Amino acid sequence: MRKLVAIVFGILALVVIVLAFVPTPGKSLVDEIFIEPSYNSLSGREGVDGPILAVKIDDSIAARPQIGIDRADVVYIEQVEGGLTRLAAIYSSEIPQLIGPVRSARITDLDILSQYGTVVFAYSGAQSKFLPVIRAANLHDYGAQRESPSIYTRDPLRSAPFDMVLRADLLMEKVKRDEKVISQSSPNAWIFGDKPLNGLPISEAKVSWPASTYEFRWSIAENKWSIFNKGVANLSAAGPAHHPTTILIQKVKIVPSIYGDKFGGVTPHSLTIGSGTGYLLRDGEYFVANWSRVDAQSATTWTAADGTPLNFARGQVWVALVEKDPIFTARLITLNE
Repeated sequence: MRKLVAIVFGILALVVIVLAFVPTPGKSLVDEIFIEPSYNSLSGREGVDGPILAVKIDDSIAARPQIGIDRADVVYIEQVEGGLTRLAAIYSSEIPQLIGPVRSARITDLDILSQYGTVVFAYSGAQSKFLPVIRAANLHDYGAQRESPSIYTRDPLRSAPFDMVLRADLLMEKVKRDEKVISQSSPNAWIFGDKPLNGLPISEAKVSWPASTYEFRWSIAENKWSIFNKGVANLSAAGPAHHPTTILIQKVKIVPSIYGDKFGGVTPHSLTIGSGTGYLLRDGEYFVANWSRVDAQSATTWTAADGTPLNFARGQVWVALVEKDPIFTARLITLNE
């Protein structure tokens, strides 16, 4: 009897296994078993190419820990008035429910965003004479000045002006109701692949602006980059530290613009269209690089000195727009690397 029961259960198990591998219509059994995963084109993360949302985020001490930056595909660090920095976060593979603290737009944002197509742009406001420029740009203007407080909420645990938090899910639902055509992320000039040759191992890269400093530190034990600001760990509001896999230090000219803040400060404009030099950081090493962007609609290419493309590591990309060279701390390669 026991032998008969064992045989029956064996047959049933075999049927379950066979049914699990029955291919879906239009696909062969080989396709089902060996299907290649899809990756987001902006970050190289496993996932899909979705609609692009760009959010302007405060980067001051009072704004930290920031909300939702860990889910961005690309994060830009740009200089603003007083030598401080703010972030422009690009979302596509995943759009989290909450993002913030949201702050105002700057002229550098329009140059950055134009290479991504017609994106949804979320921000808290802008100088009055700059608002018409935003509305005329090739993007969907969904700034807080035109939206409801149910979309641009206030965090009671934070103080103004560092308390505005975007309900990104509600915003994207409204954009859909408005029947806006949004650009999806798609393959661009960035290439994800094996680590390039001839990298120089480092334990830290320090980049700075007149009133802001970032340190990108490599952990051998964790095999990942971590971000610090003047020695303080840069964490997400959810708790984990930010761990980009590719860091681009893009040397640009930063010039005065015709815009300014209400205190009389002149808004700097980081020039990201053209060409220049920089550095690519990945896997605990840095690579001397050249960047090029022929026009506003084109993506930025990153190549080695001999013109060969520099592969990015799959995962979140951070881009630091700076005038000065970074300070690298060299690292000896250990036997277990």
